[in-house]
Amino acid sequence: MKGINKVILIGNAGKDTAYKTLQDGTAVAKVTIATTETFRLKNGEVKSTTDWHTIILWRALADFANQYVKKGALLYIEGKLRNRQYDDIDGQKKYVTEVVAEQILLLDKKEKNAVSQIENDSGEILPY
Repeated sequence: MKGINKVILIGNAGKDTAYKTLQDGTAVAKVTIATTETFRLKNGEVKSTTDWHTIILWRALADFANQYVKKGALLYIEGKLRNRQYDDIDGQKKYVTEVVAEQILLLDKKEKNAVSQIENDSGEILPY
């Protein structure tokens, strides 16, 4: 078996989509979403924990996010984990874990006209 790298998240966007176009014309966007888990302690007290996830979207998915994803939007994300490292301005190694989106669905009722898209590996846009 080769392995599986699959992530599914449902959460709210923490801020508006950060969008840019690279020099070669490729669109890329970054969305940060929060997922909250609520649980009850043995003493009956209810606690919540929130995790923040950085989502990277490419090409048509980036265009979709730029148009429809605003702060607070409820999102369904499918993708894969990517780990990368870089050297900061002081030469210190930094490590980042991100989700590279393969599918995004806008779950907000107010955006009923939004059409979600999935992009396959060849860059072809497929309706979802």
